[in-house]
Amino acid sequence: MNEEQGIQQQHAAGSGDRDFGLRLGIIGVLMLVFFTAIVMQLLRIQVLDVGKYREKASRQYVRKIDEHGRRGSILDRHGRPLAESVETISFAADPSRIKDRSQVARLFSQNFGKSSYYYLKKLKRKRRFVWMERNVPVTKAAGLMTAGLKGIDFRREQQRHYLNVAAQLIGLTDRDNLGVSGLEKSFEKRLRGGEGSRVFYRSAIGELYPAPDVEQVPPLGGNSVELTIDADIQAIVEDEIMRAVNEQQATAAMGIVMDVRSGEILAMANYPTFDMNSRKGVTFARMRNRAVTDMFEPGSTFKLVMAAGATEVLHWKASHVVDGHEGLLMIHGKPVRDHEPLGLIPFRKAITESSNVVAASTALQLGPENFYHYATALGFGKKTGVGLIGESSGLLKPVSDWGKLTLPWMGYGYQVMATPLQVLQAYATLANDGARMRPYIVRRIIDPDGRVVMENEPKKVVQALEPESARYITREYFRPVVEEGTGQSAAIEGVAVAGKTGTAQKFYNGSYHGWSHYLSSFVGYFPAENPQYAAIIVVDEPKTAYYASAVAAPVFSRVCGRALACSPEMQRRLELKSPERSRLDGIATVAVPVLQGLSGNEASKLLEWHGLSMGRTGDDDGYVTSQSVAPGTKVRKESRVTVHLERKKKEK
Repeated sequence: MNEEQGIQQQHAAGSGDRDFGLRLGIIGVLMLVFFTAIVMQLLRIQVLDVGKYREKASRQYVRKIDEHGRRGSILDRHGRPLAESVETISFAADPSRIKDRSQVARLFSQNFGKSSYYYLKKLKRKRRFVWMERNVPVTKAAGLMTAGLKGIDFRREQQRHYLNVAAQLIGLTDRDNLGVSGLEKSFEKRLRGGEGSRVFYRSAIGELYPAPDVEQVPPLGGNSVELTIDADIQAIVEDEIMRAVNEQQATAAMGIVMDVRSGEILAMANYPTFDMNSRKGVTFARMRNRAVTDMFEPGSTFKLVMAAGATEVLHWKASHVVDGHEGLLMIHGKPVRDHEPLGLIPFRKAITESSNVVAASTALQLGPENFYHYATALGFGKKTGVGLIGESSGLLKPVSDWGKLTLPWMGYGYQVMATPLQVLQAYATLANDGARMRPYIVRRIIDPDGRVVMENEPKKVVQALEPESARYITREYFRPVVEEGTGQSAAIEGVAVAGKTGTAQKFYNGSYHGWSHYLSSFVGYFPAENPQYAAIIVVDEPKTAYYASAVAAPVFSRVCGRALACSPEMQRRLELKSPERSRLDGIATVAVPVLQGLSGNEASKLLEWHGLSMGRTGDDDGYVTSQSVAPGTKVRKESRVTVHLERKKKEK
């Protein structure tokens, strides 16, 4: 038995050794698999997917902030900023990293004046990124920038500041400083600076500090755009067309001033307008630059075409006798009427008295081809080339599309559509000895280093009229319109003016009837003996009167008289001497602009540009709530206007 037990014990021991070896082998295999998996995982992390995990780590410990270069300024012809960018601070929060949200909300409330609840509501959002404040002035943001609040970051941004003139022309930027209308949009690529970036590391406690081993890329500033606009003249035009709309209870008004020799636009104004800095009341209708987008039947201002053809094709002189048909002429069964009956009269009187009957009969004598030639030569039916967004080409039908009444009606400005700029261009052509210049509004583009990278120069498009004809038409027809005809209220004291009134009944609800639907305009140039400047005033749907002699012509006189009184450049060009200079100095008054809603600095700048000074009461950091002199009131230069400033109410 003992021997058998020994054998059994030996078998048992051998079997145990085999089991142990098997278990050891299994463990070894498992460990090999485990280590192989670890090696493969490390290989995947460190070699195959290294980019992915670096990006994850980077998001936790590295912060890259993209920065845009300072947006270029928009300047007037004298280098004064009409639009410029100022640095602001925007604060953002990561609510998940903020322990005491109530304390952070209180700090923001103390610094920016809104309620704690306003900020606490933001911090309760289930997001990792929440804007707390956008575009805060650096002076107001300085306290929180250095407070070291955990979970609160800030970034430097830009906010556009406008002088608040030429709103429709200059346009606006959005919250991200991208141009959305006007010149801001059309010159977006030029104005917008190049992108840069700054890289920060995040410390263990969450604070950011500049990465010392990473190259920081500074942003590049944008180019500046210098316009042909004179801010002083622009402000004058805006004041006067606002006054015209208010006095005449009109729907809208437009005004443009142009240098006839070069084609430079010195002012382009629209009313109603809007506050470019607060943007209250901004609508599509108010943002539209009516001076180039809106078409209208020009009425009697279009008689220039007929007068040009009569001079060069029919060879009529001012003394040529024409028949006014006692104020009524039937053409193909349709009446053409004058505002007063005229019989046999000199052609000169037909123009100074603005006879529709004579204009229609003269157009018929010219014939379709001749009339169309002069209309197109003077720039009607095509864009002027001024380069502004939304410019209309007007409407001048080809001769093949004309009906029996088209030609006679065109003779006095109907069945043709034109923009205010096109009408002004035609008269500027007449003033410039018949040479049509391309209107332009951008003088040059300047890079951040002050180098000129693009410059516009005067460009002659076509010789529309013979110089002798142009001078004769001015001398015999359009200067007498102002001196003895329908445009007498457009006269400027001390300076000879030539021009033409236009009173056009608008096509409304399928007909031309309705006394309240008129468009009144006056277009003229000066000095008549050697023209340098031209201007047009258009008043849409005036209610208290509608004849251009009573509505638009007086506005032309005030605009040009004030422009001459305040512009040294105009005075030098016209070589004004006594007694003309002294008479102009005597009317050196300005209209007080609208200041309500502006900050103290904005109001002060605007008054300074008008030649006025400002006194203030109330909170220096507030906004204008009232002014001592009502907007539109004419006062002498250097007068003082006192404003009251109050802070805006807290947001709930």
